[in-house]
Amino acid sequence: MLKSLVSTQWLSEHLEDENLIILYTTLVAKKETIPAEFENLKIRNARFFDLKEKFSDQDSDLPNTFPSEFQFQEECRKLGINKNSKIVVYDLLGIYSSPRVWFLFKSMGHENVFVLNGGLQEWINSGFPTVNNREEQFELGNFEAIFQPQFLIDYQGIQKNLETNTALVVDARSELRFLGKAPEPREGLRSGNIPNSCNLHYESLLENGKYKSVEELKKRLILFENENSIIFSCGSGITACILFLAASEFMQAKLSVYDGSWTEWGSR
Repeated sequence: MLKSLVSTQWLSEHLEDENLIILYTTLVAKKETIPAEFENLKIRNARFFDLKEKFSDQDSDLPNTFPSEFQFQEECRKLGINKNSKIVVYDLLGIYSSPRVWFLFKSMGHENVFVLNGGLQEWINSGFPTVNNREEQFELGNFEAIFQPQFLIDYQGIQKNLETNTALVVDARSELRFLGKAPEPREGLRSGNIPNSCNLHYESLLENGKYKSVEELKKRLILFENENSIIFSCGSGITACILFLAASEFMQAKLSVYDGSWTEWGSR
């Protein structure tokens, strides 16, 4: 299994670990795919990581925009997260937005962060207990964010790359969306792809809501093994992080995420 993942068995055995913080996340737009019986359940002591409202730049016209260093730090402190916290994040949908949370922490200088492979569904399928969800207040943490700019690429960075051709842009959207043969889910957004980019659908790395085996992931990513620099893109910066997490374990290349992704590029 990938080093950035933990299994449900591991988490069950470490629930009482000192400094462990469990976070859960999901995106409202995807809630219709969550089994109704899961919506009000969580792993004991898990805290809600609100990607949409608390950990995205609310002043941006784009969805899921990377938050400022100060915003991220303050919201983490409100969740009781400390500098020495060991963080495990899970998604109600298996693997979808949890790698984005993992990526945010990595990009803010916090290395001790992991994704629960399979999320809440795998936890329940494994027979482990849940508790009912409820609003909670936490003792203020002392988390410190130290932004790592090398992990993010903006619109100007993509424009520059079109001139220099120093990095390969890998798009995590479906093949039909990438080829412009399927409409974008955002109304009014044109179809297509960034010039010179290639496609690797994020779902090709997953099976039954979990990351595939290390061997299978290597087979998917071997296409890019000779690249020196890779920029991952998607619709709005969420599923690109699924690719980033897997690639970060196998590749020596410089890896980054185009935060605005196709929503920004396709609207300009």
